[in-house]
Amino acid sequence: MSGIRVDAVRLIDLADFSDASPRSIAGEVARLVNAGELAGGQRLPTVRELAAALGVSPATVSQAWQALARAGLIESRGRAGSFVRGATSARLAPRMRGMAAPDDPVRLDLSRGTPDPLLLPALGPALSRVSAKAETGSYQTEPVIPPLARVLRDSWPSDAEAIMVVDGALDAISRTLEQVVRFGDRVVVESPGFPPFLDLLEVLGAVPVPVRLDENGMRPESLAAALRKRPAAVLLQPRAQNPTGASMTPARAEALARTIEAAERVDDLVVIEDDHSGLISIEGDVTLGTWLPDRVVHVRSFSKSHGPDLRIAALGGPRDLIEHIAGRRMLGPGWTSRMLQTILLDLLVDGTAINTVTEARRQYYTRQRTLGDALRSRGVAAAPADGINLWMPVLGERSALVQLAAAGIRVAAGTPFLAASDATDAANGMRQRAGGDFVRVTVGAMRENADDLADDLASAATHLAAGGY
Repeated sequence: MSGIRVDAVRLIDLADFSDASPRSIAGEVARLVNAGELAGGQRLPTVRELAAALGVSPATVSQAWQALARAGLIESRGRAGSFVRGATSARLAPRMRGMAAPDDPVRLDLSRGTPDPLLLPALGPALSRVSAKAETGSYQTEPVIPPLARVLRDSWPSDAEAIMVVDGALDAISRTLEQVVRFGDRVVVESPGFPPFLDLLEVLGAVPVPVRLDENGMRPESLAAALRKRPAAVLLQPRAQNPTGASMTPARAEALARTIEAAERVDDLVVIEDDHSGLISIEGDVTLGTWLPDRVVHVRSFSKSHGPDLRIAALGGPRDLIEHIAGRRMLGPGWTSRMLQTILLDLLVDGTAINTVTEARRQYYTRQRTLGDALRSRGVAAAPADGINLWMPVLGERSALVQLAAAGIRVAAGTPFLAASDATDAANGMRQRAGGDFVRVTVGAMRENADDLADDLASAATHLAAGGY
C-alpha cells in the first residue's frame, strides 16, 4: 500500500470520526498507523478534502495533522501533501530509531534525555587554559593524561586495578561487551532499560535476559532467577537509571553482589555498570565493585554533568580486562583526544565549574520533586526519581504521545526501553503492574510552569483517545 493515496472517503471508512475534534481526528489516524492499516509512505487526504468530508473547518484538520507530525507519525512534503512517515534512517539501530524525535518544532521537548544546556559548566575558561597544557603531537604518550588519571582514581567508588578513558559511556559499554560476550551468550539487562544496550546485544548476537526493577534498581530475586540461565554478563545502571530514575542504595548493591556470589556456574560472569549521571545524582557513589572487585567494570560518564559533546567516559576494573580493551582500542581510535581530556580535567578541578555542577544537581532534584509531586497529586502513579528522567505510566502509549503532541509537548515512547525475554513479552511485568504503558519524560529540560505541565501530562496519562489505542 506504500505510496498509494488515501482519499477522504476511504479514510472515513477506516476510522471512527464521530467526535471530529482535532484530538480525536489525530487519535483515530494514529490508531490506523499503529495498527498498520495506514502504511509508511501513503499520502493522506489534504486538509481541505478531509475537512469538507467531515463537515468541519480546515483549521480543525490542520491542528490534527500538526499533532500527528509532532508525534512523528506523519510528515509534510510541502505541495506534495502529507504522508505517513516511513522508516527512519538506517544510520540508527532499531530501538534508537524508536527513540529518535522528529525535527518538527514543539513548544516543549521532553523526549531527548539530554541535560539542560543552561546547567552545564561554561567551557570558555577551560578552553582559554587548554592550549598551555594539552599535548597534541604524540602517538606514544600515555593514553590517559596523568593528572586526569589521578583525579579519576581519587574519586573512583572502589579500588579498581586499572582505569582508562574512552569516547563516552556507550563506547565503554560497547568495548567491554565485545571483550566478554560471544555470539549466543546471555546478558542480564534491566527492563525497562537503555535501548542502545539492547541494540548492541542484538549486533553481538547475544540474548538479553530482562530483570525487574523497583525504586532501588534491580531486584535481587529477579536477578537470582536470571542467573540460573548462566549469563556471561550483567549490565546495569547504578544511579539515575534510564528511564526510571531509580538509584541503588549500598544495601541493594550488596544484596545484588551476594546474589551473584551465591549463584552457581557463573564463575566468569562480568558486571558492567553504567554510572552515566553520577555527578548530578542526589545519591552517593555505589558499585558492586565494593564486594566483587575482580568482576566489575564501572563506567563513569561526564556527558550529563559537563556536556554530551565532550564524549568522555572513564572505565575501571580488573587490570587484565581493561588492558585487553585498551589494546583493542589501539587498533582503532587509539586514545581519546588529550586536548579533550585536558578540558575535562580543568572542569573537574575548577571551583566555578564544580559549583555549577553542584547547582545543576540541586536544580534537577527540585524539578524531579516538583513535577513528581504534581503528577501524583493528579492521580498519576509516577515513582520518585533521581537524575533527569521520569518514567510515567499511561493508559495508552500512542494515545499519550498524540495528546501531548497536540498540546505542543514531546516525550519519548516507552516501548523502545522494554526488553523481551525468550519466554515472556515486553516489559517483564512492568506494564501489568501499572495497568498500562509508559512514556519517558526528561524532567531535566523543564524550567518552569510545573503545574501547567503536570496538567497536560496527567490528562494524557489518564485518558485514552478515540479508538482506545
